[in-house]
Parts: sequence; structure tokens; C-alpha cells
Amino acid sequence: MNEKGFTLIEIMVVVLIIGLLATLVAVNVIPRKEEANRTAALVQIRNFEEALKLYYLDNHMYPDSQQGLKSLVEKPTVGKVPCCWREGGYLEGGRIPKDPWSNSYVYASPGKGGKDIEIVSKGRDGESGGEGPDKDISNWEVEE
Repeated sequence: MNEKGFTLIEIMVVVLIIGLLATLVAVNVIPRKEEANRTAALVQIRNFEEALKLYYLDNHMYPDSQQGLKSLVEKPTVGKVPCCWREGGYLEGGRIPKDPWSNSYVYASPGKGGKDIEIVSKGRDGESGGEGPDKDISNWEVEE
């Protein structure tokens, strides 16, 4: 009887080749993902800064730390209430996005580094400080 098909060794060689290719792809793609996440966080921080500048132009002040970034989508009801808050808010979509690691951005006014405002993503680990992908990303890193 002449049966056609693959032998166990041929199947094992194919599985080994697929495993090697998957390893090569993973080794080259995973570092790029972290780089992309950091870039996405910096872009979002830049967007917050631009929205906060518009808020400042309308109200002659930045939201305070208690009002936070939420004041970009909802008129503040605590602290110094803005006089000329823009109907519809200052961010498209009506919500404050999370950072690429699904953590909330941290906002402070006044901020550190001589800036009126501070916006921080706490990186991959979601905690202050850190190295590499866990390093905090802040608005003073964004080049003007």
C-alpha cells in the first residue's frame, strides 16, 4: 500500500521553523511596541497642553489640580469656576483618554519644572519614577 502524507519528522521540522520565525518577530516587535507607546503618550500630552492653552485663553487661568484634566470635558463646579468655559469642552470625544498602558494621566497646576501645568504618564508600571519603559513621561519632555 502506497500512502501519501507527512512523516512525524517533517511535521516537527515545520513546527520548529514556525517557532523560530515567531521568536524572531517577537524579539524585533516587542521593543518597537514600547517605543510606540512612549511616543503615543507624548503626543497625547501635547494634545492636553494644546487644549489647556485654549482653556487658558477662554478663562485667563488653568484648571487647578483638584479640577484636573476633567475640566477639559466638563465645566468645573469646584474651586475657581471658569467664567467662559467653552460649550462642548476642549477635547474631541468628550472624554479624557487613558495613557497607552490604560493608566490615568496625572495633572497638576502649578506644575514642576517651572511650568504652569504638569501632565504625567507614569509609564508601563503605573508608578512614579522607573527606568526604561517604566520611566515617567511628562510635558517638560515634549519639545517646543
